Amino acid sequence: MQEVTLQFGKTEDYRTREAFKTLRSNIEFCGDGIKVVAVTSCTPNEGKSSIAMELAKAFAEAGNKTMLIDADMRKSILVGRYRTGAVKLGLTHCLIGKAEYQDVVCKTNVSNLYVTFSGPVPPNPSELLGGERFLAILTALRSSFDYVIIDTPPLGSVIDAAVAAKSCDGTVLVVENNAVSYRFVQSVKEQLDKAGSRILGVVLNKVDMDGRGYYGHYGRYYGKYYGKYYGRYGDGENETAAEK
Repeated sequence: MQEVTLQFGKTEDYRTREAFKTLRSNIEFCGDGIKVVAVTSCTPNEGKSSIAMELAKAFAEAGNKTMLIDADMRKSILVGRYRTGAVKLGLTHCLIGKAEYQDVVCKTNVSNLYVTFSGPVPPNPSELLGGERFLAILTALRSSFDYVIIDTPPLGSVIDAAVAAKSCDGTVLVVENNAVSYRFVQSVKEQLDKAGSRILGVVLNKVDMDGRGYYGHYGRYYGKYYGKYYGRYGDGENETAAEK
């Protein structure tokens, strides 16, 4: 098994930590059968990779043996942002039959948290995520981990997330505040519905807490967790530098 050290940058404040604990609890309340959770967004830069990592860490810190899978094989962010240490094998190697799954797992410096990084960019990510090998991996993980969090590509850009979500117990959608139109979010929701994925809720991300404080005590990375998929969003498509 590979070993890596995860670096998380600046120390999280109390509001942020409590927000992810709330998100973790809400997923737990979705039912005992929710063990494999996909995380996606409408567009790049909305913060889904940060949400996926922090959610996995929150589960691990609560004593759950947790696996975070970087399935954003087209443009991985996790390996460059959090990892310190050599990683020779990733998810791609396993999906194309070049490695066994046990060989691509990374033990981290966070107790109970394990990570599988994406690996080299393959020519056919959608086919790999929809193949039997990926399904077999998830089946094996269900018996050895309490929770599996999967960081998938933005669903508004490519179909990979919907393909992966079919094999998961549910999906969490990350939406950047005032950056994505309501119609676009509904279009992504319809894609998840067609894939047969259960939508667990929405994380409204990058809320300006120094402004009007529209969502009260919730932190910067996590605005509010919705039990239902309805909400009001801005019409702008502007990206920010906060999340790449």
